[in-house]
Amino acid sequence: MELTLLGTGAPEGLPRPDCPCSSCATALGEDARAATALLVDGTLLLDLTPGAAFAAARAGHTLGGVRQVLLSHPHDGPAVEVPAGLPQPVRVPDGSELTLLTGHRVRAVPMDAPGTGYAVTGPDGQRLLYLPPGAAPAGLDDGGGSYAMVAADVVGRPDALAKLRAVGAVGPTTDVIAVHLDHDVPPGPELRRRLAAAGARAVPDGTTLDVGVYEDVPDVPRRTLVLGGARSGTSVEAERRRESFPNVLYVATGGTRGGDDEWASRVSAHRERRPGSWRTTETCDLVPLLAEEGPPLLVDCLSLWLTDAMDSVNAWDDAEWAGGGERALRARVEELTAAVRAARRTLVAVSNEVGSGIVPATASGRRYRDELGRLNAGFGAECEHLLLVVAGQALVLRG
Repeated sequence: MELTLLGTGAPEGLPRPDCPCSSCATALGEDARAATALLVDGTLLLDLTPGAAFAAARAGHTLGGVRQVLLSHPHDGPAVEVPAGLPQPVRVPDGSELTLLTGHRVRAVPMDAPGTGYAVTGPDGQRLLYLPPGAAPAGLDDGGGSYAMVAADVVGRPDALAKLRAVGAVGPTTDVIAVHLDHDVPPGPELRRRLAAAGARAVPDGTTLDVGVYEDVPDVPRRTLVLGGARSGTSVEAERRRESFPNVLYVATGGTRGGDDEWASRVSAHRERRPGSWRTTETCDLVPLLAEEGPPLLVDCLSLWLTDAMDSVNAWDDAEWAGGGERALRARVEELTAAVRAARRTLVAVSNEVGSGIVPATASGRRYRDELGRLNAGFGAECEHLLLVVAGQALVLRG
């Protein structure tokens, strides 16, 4: 089964008309995208958009052989003119199935937002799933195994991928193509980085793909360390890297602080950002978690873990530090880094980078700064992927 992406952008296209944002200003060349429309084997058109016939011609195809046009979502604005010879576009009722004369079978998949998804099975048995913009499957129970290819709104609804992964509809070899791309993420390297973290990729408009032919699906790093200063966006970046995966275990190392309203507000903001399928545990005992098999871990953060570890050895007292506290802390850090090295479950950890600013005025402050630097270096050495977040922008240090 052959798929040609006539457009891969949001319904308004990219750049959006008359939008002055930086993402739209840099969406040029291959990064410019028409509204998403998919041509399957030259016979099935998923979403009719303005200029679809010209887009097909530019890609070396024609719409002359199209026998069915299906719409996936409400189209705002003036009605799109139907090119001569094309059948009238229709929306298939949820749960209904069409069988085309060409041997393609199309099943309408219900969504949790206005729109309809389409599961297409080709004459060769390969399976494609196409989801509308801003929507995720509602109550999907797909017993047919994983799809060979999924075209979905990965940036706008990463939880759609999480739902598909939870039921096995997206597997390790599923080619996930990002469509309905809007100006939420700057095009180019930043878009590719974010999609790779979700195990997805983007292709230019006009690209033709063979469904079921193995592609180099982006590998999701097994161990990632996200570094950055206060309020730089480290937690948001770490959460973003896991939001397209189900059943994540969020490990909060800060615990609760009775009577601290500011801390309670920060904890509440973090909880509201997390997908509903995630679980949370509050602990600094990371080694057993790393040793267990289980769902992905998100640890936020190592700097609070270090505070707890230094408290446990009374590292703030000079005499205790010199009399064995330093050795005890180093042993705990080595135990943690060894557990990271041996861990088989996927891990994203957050830590603060504090050694680049003002030298702390107290001996205990300098001690904490030094030990956090050592912890970050040791932990990071065991990670395939390291990121430094500055002003909300993630810079790749490794991976």
